[in-house]
Amino acid sequence: MIDTEDQARAFLSERCDHEALKRLQVLDGALREENAIQNLVSPSSLNELWKRHFVDSAQLFDHVPRETANLLDLGSGAGFPGLILAALRCDLEVTLVETRAKRVEWLNHAIGLLELTNCAVLGMRVEKVATREFGAITARAFAPLRKLLDIAGRFSTKDTVWVLPKGRSAAQEVEDLPPRLRRMFHVEQSQTSADAGIIVGKGKVERV
Repeated sequence: MIDTEDQARAFLSERCDHEALKRLQVLDGALREENAIQNLVSPSSLNELWKRHFVDSAQLFDHVPRETANLLDLGSGAGFPGLILAALRCDLEVTLVETRAKRVEWLNHAIGLLELTNCAVLGMRVEKVATREFGAITARAFAPLRKLLDIAGRFSTKDTVWVLPKGRSAAQEVEDLPPRLRRMFHVEQSQTSADAGIIVGKGKVERV
């Protein structure tokens, strides 16, 4: 379990190249500055920014095959996890979906600041996003699992990987799925909190 900011930085240093780490450093400063203007993250979490937000996002790569070409992040908010994943892997095409205008403005600013050419923001409701196939789908604090699958299923294929950070409710949310969907998903332990899990699955969700 990662408990400190030093451990979080070490975790990322082992997995990222120098350029990716530089992007995270830039994002660190920009996010702290923006947080004084709009509440992107809780002020208390700024003391554990690398652990609670950077590593919490980056650990999802443990469950996403390297050959995955594109990823959809629903309800991106401040950019977790999608913006972090785009910053760490410039070969991965990342689409961020966010409805709140100020958050969209921030995400576009951050993308420009980090000089990311592999990341784009769709400032609209998920229901308005044109259907296309994604190799991975993620969402953090977006919606309960069943509702999330119902909304996002049309973006999935038989090869799509789902990586969904959750809190204590992870196991129960999987258990509450219909049996045909329950078999698709399992829970992995988060490396940043003993109380958190990551719902991981693979396959096409046609209906919930």
